[in-house]
Amino acid sequence: MKKFVMLSLFAVSAFAASWTGYISDAGCGAKHADGSDKSMKCVQGCVKGKGASAVLVVGDKVVKIADASKPKIMDHLGHKVTVEGKMDGETIVVDSVKMAN
Repeated sequence: MKKFVMLSLFAVSAFAASWTGYISDAGCGAKHADGSDKSMKCVQGCVKGKGASAVLVVGDKVVKIADASKPKIMDHLGHKVTVEGKMDGETIVVDSVKMAN
């Protein structure tokens, strides 16, 4: 039974999915998930200026974005976006990102 459950979890994580939320930084997380100018400036300063990890805030969940995916999200810091990609453990590996309504 354990093997089946582990195999099922791996199979689910191997497929692409999409999430809609706000790109934020690991330090502020959901505090800057409102798309305001103030939030966008803070996220940009933390991610671009201080090298903080980027996260995606989806509802009340904060999910880390893979460091290798950082170039794909840099133009969207602080924005509401739809991200397509795969979960690798607790981290999203981004395939594409586009602005959301």
